[in-house]
Amino acid sequence: MSKQTQTTDTEIQKVVLVAVEKPNQKATFEYTIEEFKNLAIANNLEVTQVVTQKLDRPVSGTYFGSGKIEELKEVVQATESTLVISNDDLTATQIRNLEKLIGENILVVDRTALILDIFASRAKTKIAKLQVRLAQKQYQLPRLHTSLANELDQQGGAGGGSFTSRGAGETKLELSRRVIEEQISKMKIELKEILANSNTQRKQRDASGIPTVTLVGYTNAGKSTWMNRMIEKYTQSNSSEDKTVFEKDMLFATLDPTVRTLRLPNNRQILLSDTVGFVSNLPHDLIASFNSTLQEAVNADLLVQVVDISDPHYREMMETTEKTLIEIGADKVPMVTVFNKADRASIAFPSREGNTITASAFDSQSQEYFINLIIDKVFGQIEEITLLIPFSKGNIVNEINNSVKVLSQEFENEGTLLKTELTASEKEKYQEFIRLN
Repeated sequence: MSKQTQTTDTEIQKVVLVAVEKPNQKATFEYTIEEFKNLAIANNLEVTQVVTQKLDRPVSGTYFGSGKIEELKEVVQATESTLVISNDDLTATQIRNLEKLIGENILVVDRTALILDIFASRAKTKIAKLQVRLAQKQYQLPRLHTSLANELDQQGGAGGGSFTSRGAGETKLELSRRVIEEQISKMKIELKEILANSNTQRKQRDASGIPTVTLVGYTNAGKSTWMNRMIEKYTQSNSSEDKTVFEKDMLFATLDPTVRTLRLPNNRQILLSDTVGFVSNLPHDLIASFNSTLQEAVNADLLVQVVDISDPHYREMMETTEKTLIEIGADKVPMVTVFNKADRASIAFPSREGNTITASAFDSQSQEYFINLIIDKVFGQIEEITLLIPFSKGNIVNEINNSVKVLSQEFENEGTLLKTELTASEKEKYQEFIRLN
């Protein structure tokens, strides 16, 4: 909204999007703009028009050339828009100059500020709110003398700040660099304390020996939907509904990592975790702030990349995921791919080719393909083995019954005879009990 206007929560702010098309972007520029529009819509903004200009690089002082700025000014006035958002990061100088040239009461922000604003509105837990607020402060620091800095800083509330929602009675705050640096320092300390408990929990999970599988992918690809279908199908608790995660057809619906224990058809357990969705050019400050959340991917035994195959730009989305995984150091973790939403793409499903399946999260047969793919990758080749456990080692019998698939159990004079399905490592573990005949 404009810097002087107050709105209610039900009003939608009109925005003009601006972008520079660089020579190396010809093949992907259309997708870039489509993604940019979706981000604005996700933040409850009405996109009135998109103004673009082909340049080798943005103009250092004004982003656009002078002629294009005049065109932008006319578009803003004609559409009665109060907000201009750039697809590229803007410097403090560019923001001030654009606001001066476009017109009074027009707020200029950039893509990073937009994404931070979306995250602020989605954050629900204390840790998510703190992570977003830290990223906002770090972003704000070099832009202290712009209206955007004041907009971001003056906002209170649960979301951690927004330039798209404002209440009455707010006061503009002129914060010095020293004050913001102190705030950043305090936030980092608080975040470190909160994360200490999460890290302890992660270490305990690692020590349990239960494999960890982490869902990754472009935002809104269907990760949370798969998470919930697996929880409903493979948790033994009667309260599986209480363990499901929030799912909605929207960008960045889930910010907080969720870890659930699943008992699979082969009687083995895995820890399945969901992560924050990716988007191209995810702000570096945001990645840094959400580093602990993204560590679920780094520390996983297997990554499951969920891809919305019904989206015509799904290949670009896969590239975004892969680039982000490299950035957070998770590119060496084994990964399988699930082409999701096949029911929307008029593609035959379910099907499997190597480490890839084409499926729909709402299809029961697809769910079997999904879990069997995970079983194959996590547990490897499974062999039918007969074990004879002496009666004096009843604890071993209990351990096997609780951790692997037992096909049959009989009692002989020498002990308990178990027909089981074991992985190579489990076969080695129980080598002394293997019955050869």
